[in-house]
Amino acid sequence: MPQLLLRGTGLGEVRAVLFDKDGTLSVSEPQLITLATARVLFCLERVAAPLRPSLQDLLERAYGLRQGGDSLCPAGTTAVASRDHNLISTATALVQAGLGWPEALALSEEVFAEADRADARRAASAASGGGATSATTEALVPMLERLQAAGVICAVISNDDIAGIEHFLASHGLGRFFAGFWSAEHRPRKPDPAAVHGLCAQLGLEARHCALIGDANSDLRMAVAAGIPHQLALGYTAAWSSPPPLAEPHPLIHHWSELQAGA
Repeated sequence: MPQLLLRGTGLGEVRAVLFDKDGTLSVSEPQLITLATARVLFCLERVAAPLRPSLQDLLERAYGLRQGGDSLCPAGTTAVASRDHNLISTATALVQAGLGWPEALALSEEVFAEADRADARRAASAASGGGATSATTEALVPMLERLQAAGVICAVISNDDIAGIEHFLASHGLGRFFAGFWSAEHRPRKPDPAAVHGLCAQLGLEARHCALIGDANSDLRMAVAAGIPHQLALGYTAAWSSPPPLAEPHPLIHHWSELQAGA
């Protein structure tokens, strides 16, 4: 099996590398800030004026919005949690602001649907040249080419939905590098270690023969719990304006040029 190397140091033999998407393969912070900001604004439009200041503070802290929406906490719910977990955190903030739970949940669902429609319009505008979508992280393609040349299988494990993963891979011409993916629509999903087992079964591999790269501690804990060797559960730090607070002593990748594969 090929050897995975980080800054020239061998980490172990691998047959596959499993990649998180948002914050690892993609620079998603600007897009996620836009989505979180839209959810805040649509919530504020639907509540009485006296509730708005406290609700705005609750939602911004829940979503991990920082500095008036200029940056996002890499460990916050918007960055890490699934859509339905973000919806529950929104409803919880609405309850703390004074709404009943049924009303808060219904309002959250309305807000998320409206934000999704706005996001779809932005995506359509970007596709026609009117705006930007999430970019790939720097030097991603050369790194994937190195892994492919060494015979390493690549796959995606993400809490995005199937359509989001497929759109990202297709829009950046990355589909040729990835043999499969595991999404928020698969069960179980991240961060359940069984999600790793499900993807490995799809690929015909064992977890002990894989590496996993992600930008969240939940990714790294999931990998080790699934049986991926500790030194092959790698953190990626370069896709956020503030580096994510990743646990040591997991190896950390600061640039894709640091990752190699060889005999």
